[in-house]
Amino acid sequence: MNDETGPSDIPTPRMLSWARNSAIYRLERRMMTEKQLFDAIIRKAKEKFEDISAAQLKAVADFAVKFAYDNKVLDDSAYAEISTRSAVRGGKSKRAIAQKLTAKGVSGDRVEAALADADDLYAAAIFARKRAFGPFRRVELDDKRKAKELSAFARNGFSFEIGKKVFDMSFEDAEEVILSGRL
Repeated sequence: MNDETGPSDIPTPRMLSWARNSAIYRLERRMMTEKQLFDAIIRKAKEKFEDISAAQLKAVADFAVKFAYDNKVLDDSAYAEISTRSAVRGGKSKRAIAQKLTAKGVSGDRVEAALADADDLYAAAIFARKRAFGPFRRVELDDKRKAKELSAFARNGFSFEIGKKVFDMSFEDAEEVILSGRL
């Protein structure tokens, strides 16, 4: 592999075998985006192979990603949809979900498609229930509490209109929104 010109740009069979096994191991444990898998393979390959060149690193990571796509275990669209449904059920706003998916390397069009059916009102009602805000409040409302609750909605990516709407809902209306189960 090494000669007077330095390391080869072509990965060795051992490197490719390791990349395949590493991709299998990671994707068996949890769902990942293409970027997450690529970055993980790069990071671990640097640790595993001492004299690996930059070109070999890229080739090994590309090989792992292609292997995962060929075996249908890597799908950014499915990842975005599943993550979005889970996050909405957890009380996350569309804005917060979009930021997280973008940070994980999901393309903008896939994020947009995954968020198409997400309902911020439903997510805000879940958020209010988790934090005991608005209709789920257990303490007396004063100006300080009102500011705290409305700013928490804003910090978590909900528009002022959505936050105010949930804040002003009756308990029964909020429960109805939650029971409707819309994503």
